[in-house]
Amino acid sequence: MARVVGLDIGARRVGVAVSDNKGAMALPYAVLELSGGLDDIKALAAGVREVVDDIGAGAVVVGLPLSMDGSEGPAAKGIKAVVSSLEEELGLPVHLIDERLSTVQASRALRERGISGASHKARLDSMAAAILLQAWLDGGCTR
Repeated sequence: MARVVGLDIGARRVGVAVSDNKGAMALPYAVLELSGGLDDIKALAAGVREVVDDIGAGAVVVGLPLSMDGSEGPAAKGIKAVVSSLEEELGLPVHLIDERLSTVQASRALRERGISGASHKARLDSMAAAILLQAWLDGGCTR
């Protein structure tokens, strides 16, 4: 199985996670800073391409920010547009997965590990990406 990259896309930062070689475990990897915001899809795609090439990924999973009632608001529609552009730029399948509460889960996991303050903030986005990628790997995916 080819490795997979998971993305938790925010307005200024993108949390990145990667799967292990067996596709069984998601691991926090990095945080990409978006100086141009989501409008600079070329820069986002270049950052993701670097990770994809580095680990030999065959697919990308992106968190879809649904509303708590499951509906798609403006944020979800924006992410869908980004995903469409990423698929075109990367030439890889990009899958969506519900990311509701992934940041809350990531924050809780970091606190349980005794990570707080600046270190907590720095790791939060990549941990959230790992949580959503793990859910996708475990079969809770939208393909």
